[in-house]
Amino acid sequence: MRPPLGGRIFALVAAGLLLPALAACGSGDDKDGGSGEAGDASLVIYTGRNEKLVKPILDKLEKAVGADVEVRYGDSAELAAQILEEGDRTKAGLFFSQDAGALGALSREGMLAKLPQSTLDKVDKAYRGGEGDWVGLSGRVRVIAYNPDKVSADDVPDSVHDVVKPEWKGKVGFAPTNASFQAFITGMRVLEGDDAARKWLEDLKANGAKTYTHNLATLDAVEAGEVSLGLVNHYYWYERVAEKGEDGVDAKLHFLPGKDPGSLINVAGAGVLAANEDQAATARKAVDYLLSKEAQTYFADTTKEYPLAAGVTSSVEGLPPFESLQSPDIDLGKLESLQETLAMLQDVGLV
Repeated sequence: MRPPLGGRIFALVAAGLLLPALAACGSGDDKDGGSGEAGDASLVIYTGRNEKLVKPILDKLEKAVGADVEVRYGDSAELAAQILEEGDRTKAGLFFSQDAGALGALSREGMLAKLPQSTLDKVDKAYRGGEGDWVGLSGRVRVIAYNPDKVSADDVPDSVHDVVKPEWKGKVGFAPTNASFQAFITGMRVLEGDDAARKWLEDLKANGAKTYTHNLATLDAVEAGEVSLGLVNHYYWYERVAEKGEDGVDAKLHFLPGKDPGSLINVAGAGVLAANEDQAATARKAVDYLLSKEAQTYFADTTKEYPLAAGVTSSVEGLPPFESLQSPDIDLGKLESLQETLAMLQDVGLV
C-alpha cells in the first residue's frame, strides 16, 4: 500500500536509519561522543558522498578549519531522514549531501541555518537554496552512456523519452535506488508533472529496462554489452577514462540537447544545521573551505565533477564546458519532494 505523503519526510527510508552504512568514520583516534569536549569547535559532518571520493578533501578540511572533524558516511536520503528524526538532538553540524533534494527537504523543515551572503555569492543562484540555507559545491550532469559496438553515435537517443520506445526494448540499464536517478525522476515530476513521470517509469519497466545497484554497475553493463544504453552521471565515465585511458573504456557518452529532463544538472551541496549552534562557526568555515580554490579544484580534477564556485573551471580533457550544457531550467530546491518520488518508484515496482 502506498504510504501517506504527508507527515514525516522520507518515510519510505526511515526504517533504514540504523544501517551499518551510517557508521561513524573518525578523522583520527576514535572519540567518545560523551567525552565532555562537545562544547568546543569540533564538527560532526553527515555526508551522503562516497567515502573514497571525498575523504581526501575532508581530511584537508579538518586542517583548514582548525578543529576535530568526525565524518559519518551513508545515503543522503537516509541521513536527511535521520537528521529529521533526531531534530534538535542531532549531532550533525554540517550536512554534505550528494544531491539537492535531501538539502531541500531539510530546508523545508527549517533544519538549516542561513548562510552568510559572502558564502552564497560564490555560487550562481541556480545552484543554491532559495532560502539561502544551502549551497551547491559541485555539479554533475545526467547523460546516456552507450556501447559503440551496439549502437552508433548517430542513433543514440536525444531524449530520455525515446529510450522507452520499442527499438530499445531490453537494451537500457539504470539504477533505480541511486540518489541521482531519484533526483532525475523528481526533476521530471517538477518539469512535466507526476502523471507524465509515472507513465515514463511504467513504460521503462514494461520495455524491459535492466536495473543495477548503482551507476558504476550500470556503466559496467554498458561496457560489457549487457545493455546498449545506460542512464548515468557524467563523472563516472571520466573517472574510468582517467584510470584506464579512453582506449581502455568500451563505452562513450552522449550529452542530451534541448533541455531534456534527462540532462538534469544536480549538485552536491552543504548546509549548516541550525540545531547545533556550538558547531555553527566551524561548519560555516567548512562550507567556505569546500568552496575554496583548493577544494573546487579537487572536485574538478579528482572526482571529475563541475566546480561551482566562481573563478574555478575544470581541466578534464574532453569534458564539455559547463556553460555549454543544455540542462532544463529548474529550481533545484524543488527536488525536495523525494518522498513522493520514492513512493512512485515503489508503486511502479522499481524499488
